[in-house]
Amino acid sequence: MKGKSQKVFLLFWFGMTLRLFFLLGACCEKTTRKTMRQSPPTQQTTSKSGVILNTKNSQQVVVVDNGIVSINFSRPKGYTLGMSYKGIDNILEDDNEEQDRGYLDVVWNMPPSKNSTFERIFGTNFTVIANDDNIVELSFLRTWNSSMKGSSVPMNIDIRYILRSGDSGFYAYAIFDRPEGWPAVEIDQIRIVFKLQSKFNYMAISDERQRNMPTKKDRETGQELAYPEAVLLTKPANPEFRGEVDDKYQYSSENKDSTVHGWVSVDADAPVGFWMITPSNEFRNAGPIKQDLTSHVGPITLSMFVSTHYAGKESTMSFKEGETYKKVFGPAFVYVNSASGEDGTLSLWSDAVQQQAKEVRSWPYEFPKSVDFVPPSQRGIVLGRLLVKDSYYRGGKVVYADNAYVGLALPGETGSWQKESKGYQFWTQADTKGFFLINNIVPGDYNLYAWVPGFIGDYRYNVTITIKKGGVITLDSLVFVPPRSGPTLWEIGFPDRTAAEFYIPDPYPTLMNKLYNKKPNDKFRQYGLWDRYTDLYPNDDLVFTVGKSKYDKDWFFAHVSRNAGNKTFQPTTWQIVFDHPNEVEKGNYTLQLALACTSDANLQIRFNDAGAKNPDFGTGKIGADSAIARHGVHGLHRLFSIGVKSSRIVKGKNTIYLKQARAKNAYQGVMYDYIRLEGPPSTGK
Repeated sequence: MKGKSQKVFLLFWFGMTLRLFFLLGACCEKTTRKTMRQSPPTQQTTSKSGVILNTKNSQQVVVVDNGIVSINFSRPKGYTLGMSYKGIDNILEDDNEEQDRGYLDVVWNMPPSKNSTFERIFGTNFTVIANDDNIVELSFLRTWNSSMKGSSVPMNIDIRYILRSGDSGFYAYAIFDRPEGWPAVEIDQIRIVFKLQSKFNYMAISDERQRNMPTKKDRETGQELAYPEAVLLTKPANPEFRGEVDDKYQYSSENKDSTVHGWVSVDADAPVGFWMITPSNEFRNAGPIKQDLTSHVGPITLSMFVSTHYAGKESTMSFKEGETYKKVFGPAFVYVNSASGEDGTLSLWSDAVQQQAKEVRSWPYEFPKSVDFVPPSQRGIVLGRLLVKDSYYRGGKVVYADNAYVGLALPGETGSWQKESKGYQFWTQADTKGFFLINNIVPGDYNLYAWVPGFIGDYRYNVTITIKKGGVITLDSLVFVPPRSGPTLWEIGFPDRTAAEFYIPDPYPTLMNKLYNKKPNDKFRQYGLWDRYTDLYPNDDLVFTVGKSKYDKDWFFAHVSRNAGNKTFQPTTWQIVFDHPNEVEKGNYTLQLALACTSDANLQIRFNDAGAKNPDFGTGKIGADSAIARHGVHGLHRLFSIGVKSSRIVKGKNTIYLKQARAKNAYQGVMYDYIRLEGPPSTGK
């Protein structure tokens, strides 16, 4: 190895060594770092009395107090009954029943039945795991037995709560365990729920997505729209909300972005914030861009561990009869803060964001007492570099996998990570030169997966990666070869697994959520956009002419059915018109079809013959991610590489017909990510 190649090799290893050095330095530093915090609205002060646990209450209530917050739990059930802070006797809604304030719930079914059961989990055995001046950890264990078959999810569930000295909040996590021999089950949802007092009326999800919110009563007096979650506010107590739509799915976020969200009681003299902070996505399902619920009207704040939202049943946790399992979900941090004055809302949000950053720096925590939670010293590291080689891109040169998503998930097929819900997942984004470092990995066997914005397809490293305690694995340069059969003749869209680049219409003025007015990047979150297609194309369907049409103006973001009135709908057929000026080459053409969403659809594709009985390609009934109805700009991603015989292409004008054949409701359909027509392979490629 000489000359230029040797220099590149040395630079690669030098870069990897530097990254590992800084990572290990940060890991060591976090045990000694003193956090810099702003004075207002900081509430992270040390309690002189330490943490006090009171289990002698005759009313079967456990009280844990550190001088900043005091939390009440039912014993042995483990429901969170109340949280006292800054003169507020109970932040949670104490008008609710004790099981309806703070709890963990599971949605499950026992196959072959598809009938789902919603179950609040409550403990039957209470144990004090740790109790001293610095920390209290409580366990509320629900143990399953065969007499509970059919009525309770077959899983031992240990709900844990931690309160530490000096913390303005508490930690919550859960351990799910299945011994051998238990019945088959499918689990669609695992989450922690907190329902707050109505005085919490300002919600914040991100820097851009926050405002005063309507109330639960406003929703109850409103008009239900196409489904129960979407309500038109007709008689709100605050007239500024009249005529708006409220829907909890309008506040969903991708896992990678759902790190802190919550509520503020803005009308109080001293505003108080209640925040759900998630320091890691390793225990959430289906990867970094999986969308899920956050906070919504109630006021309610959620910590979503597992769900089938925006994915459908394909992402369920499915256990065969006798299959064993163990996983720790969390901890998540329930954080409260306070401020004074009119500027309290923004300062509370800013403080919560800083607290989230602190929790991330401290992850993985060293204080949970469960032996199943893997501490930092026993976790591993993987580092490497990802490159891309596309024979028809930049002359076939190897290029950097700029900002690629690279992650570890349970071994499976290429792209299986987006449906994987049982194991841990660890993700990062590569830098502009393709270098990546994945840290804090729980020991076990994984595949390494990746995808690169700007290129179609998924990458999977074909060697199983085994993480050992404290192990560091340095990979060679990995090369991703995206799907490609021939040169690009034309393309529509940008391959990023979303439909965000396409035309998203303005919402109906009478069905808007004002939070998203003048926010073009969030316009897709508005209600009823599916019906705007019928307004734009009342009789004839969309026609896109390659070379003339612009996909950001002329390609509707969702291929849906046409509303024919009287609750009836019609299939729609879009056309892509393109010119093939030269003689048709012998060999196969390829249509690369990347879908960002499929919702109970049947997409049929025909070349130059709209009336052909049999399509050249058909998906059949496909998808249940509900992203169209739930205001998502993507669901599960799917790629189809469709071979097209040269006899189906003609010299001159050609038309590809895209028919969405299922039309039972307004939001059946697909979203396209990217479409590309490739010519036959070039000689020598």
